[in-house]
Amino acid sequence: MWQAFLLGAASQSSLFISGLAVYWIKVPQKVIGWLAGFGAGALISAIAFDLIAQVQAAGMGSLELTVWLLIGTFIFIGGDTWVDKQFGADGSGGPLGIVLGAVVDGVPESLIFGIQLAAGVPLSAAFLFAVWMSNIPQALAPSADLAQGGWHIQKMAAVWGVVVLACGLAAGVGYFAANNIGGFNGARMAALAAGGLLAMLTDSLMPFAFQRGGQWAGLGTVIGFAISYLL
Repeated sequence: MWQAFLLGAASQSSLFISGLAVYWIKVPQKVIGWLAGFGAGALISAIAFDLIAQVQAAGMGSLELTVWLLIGTFIFIGGDTWVDKQFGADGSGGPLGIVLGAVVDGVPESLIFGIQLAAGVPLSAAFLFAVWMSNIPQALAPSADLAQGGWHIQKMAAVWGVVVLACGLAAGVGYFAANNIGGFNGARMAALAAGGLLAMLTDSLMPFAFQRGGQWAGLGTVIGFAISYLL
């Protein structure tokens, strides 16, 4: 189970690294927007060719897929609404919505890693690398905005550290569940993650990208999609 924990945390560690990098690397707003677009494209590719592919491979029906997509959507919308009420939709709420999206994505994804590890399913090094790389713009874009808004590095480290820790714990839980609960698989978690990500892309990441990067954010989205597909 410790191996699963380390795998889950390591696969999401780029969130933490990118979140702190903004304090030493000054990234222009246009570049932040382009990177956010790149992250959106990479996530669209991950939804279409990884998460949904896992659901199809498990033989999940269309109705059940729809139900779990909607569950993931409502989890994100509920959490995002709470963030807006706490921090304000026009303040740090927008960037924190993207952070929430990283949680909605990373926790189920790490749970799936743990399940696959327990089941003896080989994890592709290329896929893990793609996950690690796609997290960079997903964390860099909101972190740069939050840092410019006055967040101290300790606060940023705490936020992303909790996200990475939660992902590691989720991988351990997935490993434990797969070894102790009959018939447990990651198809539902993959569908849940897909629904949450689709909602996050529309509500947070893509508007964030266009607001800061303009039309060039569209180019970043296409490039991110293409590179993620090739990987």
